[in-house]
Amino acid sequence: MSLNNIQIRKTQIEDFYAITEIHEQAFCNKKEPELVANLLDDESGKPLISLLALHNGQPAGHILFTRAYFDGQSRQPVMYILAPLAVKPEFQCRGIGGALIKAGIRLLQEKGTNLVFVLGHKDYYPRYGFLPHATRLGYPAPYHIPDELGEYWMVQPIGESGFSIGKGKIKCADALRRPEYWRE
Repeated sequence: MSLNNIQIRKTQIEDFYAITEIHEQAFCNKKEPELVANLLDDESGKPLISLLALHNGQPAGHILFTRAYFDGQSRQPVMYILAPLAVKPEFQCRGIGGALIKAGIRLLQEKGTNLVFVLGHKDYYPRYGFLPHATRLGYPAPYHIPDELGEYWMVQPIGESGFSIGKGKIKCADALRRPEYWRE
C-alpha cells in the first residue's frame, strides 16, 4: 500500500461511526472512542480539527485536535492539543498516522495556531517535529506528569511567534480534563 491510495479530509457528521470504530480497533477498548465522542461534542474544545484518512474509500485512520489555553491567563494565543490519533491495525506502520499529523498541522497553521501539544509516544511524535519535555520548556500539562515521564508531554511551535507567545500551564477541553487521560 502506498500513500497514493490515501485521501485525507475533514470529517462530517456521517463519519461518526467510522471514527469510533477506528479508535476502538486501534486501542482495543471503549475508552478512546468514548473520549473522541465527548470531544467532538465539547464546546470548550472548539474550534476543532477532525480528519479522516481513507484508503481506497475505506476508513483507515483519524486524528483530532482540540483547542487549548493558558490556564488562568487573560492573553490566549491560538494553541491546540492533538488527542487522539488512531489508525486501524491493518493500516498501521504505513505512514497514515504521519500523513494525518502533517495534514492537521498544515490546517492549524492556516488558522494561525502558535503551538500544538501532544501526550504521546516519545519515539513517534518527535519524527513530526514535537519536542519532548514541554513542562521544562514552560508548558506544564493539565495534570501533573512526573519528570521521569516528562518526555511524553510534547510541544511543537508551528507559528511565526514560536515560543515567544508566553508560557504557562495548559488548559484543555473539558472532556479531556480527567486524570485518567493523563496517566498510563
